[in-house]
Amino acid sequence: MTGENQLVDASPRTPDGAPVPPAPVTSVPAPATPAPAPAAAPEQVSRARRLALPAFTLASVAGAFAYVGTVDPNEPGHYPVCPLFRLTGVLCPGCGGLRSAHAFAHGDLVTALGANAMAVVGYFGFAVFMALWLVRAYRGAPAPRFAPQPRYWWVIGAAALVFSVIRNLPFGSALAP
Repeated sequence: MTGENQLVDASPRTPDGAPVPPAPVTSVPAPATPAPAPAAAPEQVSRARRLALPAFTLASVAGAFAYVGTVDPNEPGHYPVCPLFRLTGVLCPGCGGLRSAHAFAHGDLVTALGANAMAVVGYFGFAVFMALWLVRAYRGAPAPRFAPQPRYWWVIGAAALVFSVIRNLPFGSALAP
């Protein structure tokens, strides 16, 4: 046979043309690999650095409450009016929030609840979150995460909607600021 279509056998052959038998397989130990280096210890962050962000957050919120506590939102001209209330006369879930913060900063919880009960719940929720964050930062634990599942966001939204509707009805006037 001549030409390009010839089959070429490239397997090894003995001088008399017989195929060479395959060599027996022996287990050869793998070359020794060096042991992995021990993981570096996580860098120790100082307590002051761990407390910096929660302390800054707390100081910022305390400053905002101090400002609202000093500048009375019950006197006209200090803060803008709620645009929804100005345009439609409908109280949104946040209406009365500044008056609530002012009363809360002065320690008048009853007036704060009367101005915006939902905001007062938020103040206490924030206080719990901040306390947890500060304790964890002090101990070197990771910061708490506030990542509710979508169904909880729907519940929060529904509660805000119900709160808004009820405070705008005659029987819910106790919830209106």
